[in-house]
Amino acid sequence: MEKEHKTKVVIYEDNPDLLFTLSKMIDSYDDFELMGAFSNANNVLIDVELRNPDVILMDIDLPGTSGKDALKQIKAKHPGIDIIMLTVFDDNENIFESIQSGASGYLLKSTSSVKIIEAIKDVKEGGAPMTPQVAKKVLQLLPRSEKEAKADIYLTPREVDVLTLLTKGYSYKMIAVALEISIDTVRHFIKVIYKKLHVNSMTEAVSKALKDKLV
Repeated sequence: MEKEHKTKVVIYEDNPDLLFTLSKMIDSYDDFELMGAFSNANNVLIDVELRNPDVILMDIDLPGTSGKDALKQIKAKHPGIDIIMLTVFDDNENIFESIQSGASGYLLKSTSSVKIIEAIKDVKEGGAPMTPQVAKKVLQLLPRSEKEAKADIYLTPREVDVLTLLTKGYSYKMIAVALEISIDTVRHFIKVIYKKLHVNSMTEAVSKALKDKLV
């Protein structure tokens, strides 16, 4: 019964040492079940069909089918699967194309093991984990006219607190601890924030908050 509650993870990484390290890391957590670890994504749809993962860690620079192409293929067939891009690339083109193609998060390979584990847990809570320097670049993802005023957006002080922590890459659990509130209360605040900002995802919320200087 307990096994049914585990988060099923698949990894795509062409560096054998990093693939081994990530695999051992996932295996070491009782909350996760490693369903597969691959050095290429040439058979990505077959892999996904056979293993039915909840979360995928996806390298961008894979031999053959690139991580970005694999991302698009998976999201077209299985939109409910969360895909976290794990890469050395922090340029605008790769970040924006990945996010626009449906990536749930974007982490640099310099990210610590603890942060990667938190990111996997975070996407299952509806979050969109990003390395801080990536989050700053995302503010350009949704270009808006300077005349689009933020005056019609009113956030309470507590909502501003929650949004500020989101832009810093905090997970739901970390926000709850920092603000001394429950995770359910955090979820409530985030739903309200989404509604007020007219967004549907964590990525859009962070982008809008930074772009419009709401925090």
